Amino acid sequence: MRIRVRQWPRSRRTALRTGVPLTTLALAVAGCGASVTPGATTTSLRNTVATQGTPTPGATSPTPSPTGTATAHTAPVATATSCTDQTLAGMTTAQRVGQLFMGGVNAAKPDQAQLRILRDNHVGSVMLTGRSSAGTAATRKVVDGFRGQADRVGGKQVGLVVATDQEGGKVQVLNGPGFSAMPNGVTQGKKSTTMLRAEAAIWAQQLKRAGVDLNLAPVADVVPASLGTRNIPIGSFQREYGNTPGPVTSHTGAFAAGFKQSGVMTTLKHFPGLGQVIGNTDTTANVVDSVTTSTSASLDPFKSGIQAGSPFVMVSSATYNKIDAQHIAAFSPTVIGQLLRGQMGFKGVVISDDIGNAVAVRSFTPAQRALNFTSAGGDMILTVRPDVIPAMAQAIQTRMGQDASYRAKIDASVRRILDAKHNAGLLQCS
Repeated sequence: MRIRVRQWPRSRRTALRTGVPLTTLALAVAGCGASVTPGATTTSLRNTVATQGTPTPGATSPTPSPTGTATAHTAPVATATSCTDQTLAGMTTAQRVGQLFMGGVNAAKPDQAQLRILRDNHVGSVMLTGRSSAGTAATRKVVDGFRGQADRVGGKQVGLVVATDQEGGKVQVLNGPGFSAMPNGVTQGKKSTTMLRAEAAIWAQQLKRAGVDLNLAPVADVVPASLGTRNIPIGSFQREYGNTPGPVTSHTGAFAAGFKQSGVMTTLKHFPGLGQVIGNTDTTANVVDSVTTSTSASLDPFKSGIQAGSPFVMVSSATYNKIDAQHIAAFSPTVIGQLLRGQMGFKGVVISDDIGNAVAVRSFTPAQRALNFTSAGGDMILTVRPDVIPAMAQAIQTRMGQDASYRAKIDASVRRILDAKHNAGLLQCS
């Protein structure tokens, strides 16, 4: 997705969960390559807590309350599997399909018509985009306002996942009172992993206070030094943690561990990596990586993050000639099914980069994009443009009615999404 170059003081971040009307959030780029040419302003894209030692990325820690005090999670009454199955069984086809979408809403000036589209199509996740300098309290108020529009199943609300792009540097949607000015990836990569984890835990607490459940970060792309800023989506914005797999692996792990410690989910992006490309998929068609293979060391940060329990992985919209030259990654059964699911064993939610507005997918209709992604094994469709959701949802429902194997694939995706919601405390069963 795209990112905007920040042009104001030090404002900051986004919001959380389910919803009633939004009223102050800015939608940014969710995990794609930052969609701005260096130096230009664009519109999409998408503290220190003292800790002793460096816990492993997958370690479980107390979740900070809105005041920042650590509190234990209330254990769900039902197990994740039984709660997920119970919820899934009570859903209509339209409700199931709605869980497959994350729709963008501008964090600074939410559009009521867009919120209505999300509500009418049972959309289960919201991304705060653009830029907001409203601060944590104001953002939380907005998020609390639209949470109520989430669907109910069996009398219980299926909580919305509220996400945003809060990487740091030029990719930070939420700013203002209560949000730190996060440094860019290159700067974060120069910190010790202990310090980065501690700071990430504080940044996550700030998002949590603002009502945000999921950060579309960290960036796990390895940009070689020989390419540097010529790599438009990542290097030109200094989003990378390093130029070799080692520091990128250790620092994405530290960032994710800090967020997990504070109870906010993270997303590894942009699988299988945007470090070897020149063009930005948000603004350019036919972006190709002719270097990365299924055994490249640049996949190590993803492999390590998956082993540590990352709940989400974002797939890029570039084409990887040495993995699958016939499809962009988001539409590739080889990339998603064989490499990500099979070879790497990822069992969580596979989310697309923005496929609602990105130039990389403009040659496909919205319906084709939705069917191609889900058929390839993808779970959650990210679109910064809610207006394409009705056509996408209708195409999926129609195919479900025609193809039993496809319907089973969709149900499996919904189950993974509901499991993630249950683990995040957004799905409650009696």
